[in-house]
Amino acid sequence: MKKELIRIENVVKTFGNLKVLDEIDLTIHENEFMTLLGPSGCGKTTLLRIIGGFEMPDSGKIIFNGKDITNVPPNKRPINTVFQKYSLFSHMNVEENIAFGPKISGKSSDYIRDKISYALKLVNLEGYEKHNVTKLSGGQQQRIAIARAIVNEPKVLLLDEPLSALDLKLRRNMRQELVRINRETGITFIFVTHDQEEALSMSDTIVVMNQGYIQQVGTPENVYNEPENAFVADFIGDSNIIDGVIVRDKLVKILGREYDCVDTGFPPESPVDVQIRPEDITLDEPQEDALNGVVTRVVFWGVFYDITVSAGGFEWLIQSIHRREVGEKVSLHLDPENIQIMMKPQSEDEAKLKE
Repeated sequence: MKKELIRIENVVKTFGNLKVLDEIDLTIHENEFMTLLGPSGCGKTTLLRIIGGFEMPDSGKIIFNGKDITNVPPNKRPINTVFQKYSLFSHMNVEENIAFGPKISGKSSDYIRDKISYALKLVNLEGYEKHNVTKLSGGQQQRIAIARAIVNEPKVLLLDEPLSALDLKLRRNMRQELVRINRETGITFIFVTHDQEEALSMSDTIVVMNQGYIQQVGTPENVYNEPENAFVADFIGDSNIIDGVIVRDKLVKILGREYDCVDTGFPPESPVDVQIRPEDITLDEPQEDALNGVVTRVVFWGVFYDITVSAGGFEWLIQSIHRREVGEKVSLHLDPENIQIMMKPQSEDEAKLKE
């Protein structure tokens, strides 16, 4: 089991009358790649800045290795940050940018030279020592920003949407590079993004946030396959989310029809949100006593089709490698293990989880 490194306790942050973070509790472990994921304005960047010491919480604590660092300034924390804009020094070449931190710390020339060599090798930019940083590509500048942070030997590296300025192909390549660097250095990474694909493909742990609340914490597989509420289900990947009513354990009523499911522990007759992923729905020929409908829209995405089917008074999204034609009549087949039940919010605070 990984050792606890950072514990965030009851952190609250407001800007004017807006509560950006509302009693946040979170544990971050050594060597972990944790992603803070959520829409714009959810509080993820503010939480990152509080961890880094760039913002002060109104209340609550940041505990690092058992010590309260809530009031410790950024330069005194064993934490470095890679910002969205990289913040490289344009008047310095590559090696001067990387050497800046160790020089300020009074490290020897031999130490700095070895660290520059190590960092450039780690980010696959050996031989770039004398290059002008303004002449580098966006991906290369990002690598230099990471190298500059790593030479300071931080325990934690904060990354504030560092891939957002890159094109799609380079962004995908850099995801795997960041995972590799995390594994090779043993540094804990805390990564902020609104991109669900980035979060799912890179993280050990995903923290889904919305409106200043943590909605769910879990592995990518857990968050995708077992969302705790409708917001998470809708935000992580595509979903069909339908109002339902529990009949009894392992039986739910959707759109006037009863379906077997695998969930238990919900009170009979309780209203629920029912989630079914588009890739988990099979289309068949129309059948008696089946959920039949009509294809209303087809979009080709290269490796699969997004197929919209109007059935039971609901517009269903289905993802399939098999093309269907608009106007075609079909039936929808749902397997019990692919029907995910989520309790509806019971209070105003809980309702924020769904918005």
